[in-house]
Amino acid sequence: EAEGTVPPCTFPSYMAEGTLLCRRGEYAKALACFANALELRAGDKHGLVARSQCYLKLGDTENALKDAEASLQNDKTFYKGLYQKAETLYTMGDFEFALVFYHRGHKLRPELQKFKLGIEKSQEAIVNCIGSPSSVKLENKEDLCFISRQAESKKADQKSQIKRIKDQKCARIQQPVRNHKTQRQLLGELYPDKAYLEKLLKDEDLMESSTKQGIKVGDLVLSGISYLDKRSEFWQQQKPIYARVREHKRRQQGWIRDKRKPPEVGRYVTKSMEEIDMLLTGGSHEESCKKAECLLKAIQKWSEEEVPNKNELIGKLHSCIGNAQLEMGQMEAALRSHKTDLKFARQNSLPEAASRALDNIGRVYARTGRFQRAIDTWEEKIPMAKSSLEKTWLFHEIGQCYLELSKAEAAQNYGQKALQTAEEEGDVEWQLHTTVLVAQAQVKLKDYWSAIINFEKALEKAKLIHNEAAQKAIITVSGSLQR
Repeated sequence: EAEGTVPPCTFPSYMAEGTLLCRRGEYAKALACFANALELRAGDKHGLVARSQCYLKLGDTENALKDAEASLQNDKTFYKGLYQKAETLYTMGDFEFALVFYHRGHKLRPELQKFKLGIEKSQEAIVNCIGSPSSVKLENKEDLCFISRQAESKKADQKSQIKRIKDQKCARIQQPVRNHKTQRQLLGELYPDKAYLEKLLKDEDLMESSTKQGIKVGDLVLSGISYLDKRSEFWQQQKPIYARVREHKRRQQGWIRDKRKPPEVGRYVTKSMEEIDMLLTGGSHEESCKKAECLLKAIQKWSEEEVPNKNELIGKLHSCIGNAQLEMGQMEAALRSHKTDLKFARQNSLPEAASRALDNIGRVYARTGRFQRAIDTWEEKIPMAKSSLEKTWLFHEIGQCYLELSKAEAAQNYGQKALQTAEEEGDVEWQLHTTVLVAQAQVKLKDYWSAIINFEKALEKAKLIHNEAAQKAIITVSGSLQR
């Protein structure tokens, strides 16, 4: 079968696909979509916020903050950017700065509950970390005078800091041993680091020594332990987003559910899978593919006892390889990889994996112009869809394929189905995309009056979500129809 030309992808289609993937929890894939969207429209503030949200879900707080700040570069009053920056700072533990941006957003959009909640949780986190203002007392006039004599008392302040560190050390030695099980649960992967630092404290000679820069080793160790203590206190109050996502992801993929599995194998698999996802997300498609192939070979050699969910992991790795191949333009190789993923899913009765594979196979067919095959694949996936939003995406994509095949009536039918599910979900952005699809199909059917009415509805949706590019495109098309 001869392959057609690959249809061009637009900024709205990348954004819509990324939004769906993000809501389904497929953050690495969503990140790639938003990155592609930003290549088409560099600096778009909505695209930057969307990508920042994905970075935050994946635990990459540094890039999340960069994108959030970039979204505010040309519009300091962009409330979505303010909220995303505040959320990122809160996740990083910078509660004071987070509070500042929650307040800015609340001032601009006082009706939005999320800014109020952000202010409350930041204030609570600050109090939990440093204590309430009522706990700080100025006992005599000298305390007040200190404020106006800061320069003179610099040395005294340094001395008091040294004394405080010594007091911390004494207090730590005298305090009873904390519940190690609770500490391990709160700190997770950081627990061995804390245990190591506490072990170093017992070496008095080492604690008294200094680094090349003249910093006392004991001070460094104590500051490290102090930091970890603060983090464990915060996590006890509310575990950050990235920790929840990572644990949920591992639980979903079954990497930590069997205690019989040797821990080093589990750690290796977990670390490798995370690296594969991050490489793919960061645009290193070839490196991601090679790493996935390497891990696949290793897993195939291990026994079921070492890797209890071996077949599930093999399918997942074929999916990762297929996604990388698709991004590298190796369409037929990508198709083979995703079909292998589907085969493993069916052999092992894994409905979620089968749904994932059908999703990806349909994408490859659509990207290579084999629209009827994409339709057949996605129609098989429809009964597996778990939410109205997932159905909306499927109906919309099938409708687009029918439109490409010049089957306008079928395109209109699927567009209307997609619109109905988008309305059930209350998703305005998808209501916009699906209404445009219906209007496009009506133009092909020469039902121009209905098309104009639907384009006007779509224009209202575009205004509602401040999508200026969509507004311009709809006005242009609608204007040409009316002429």
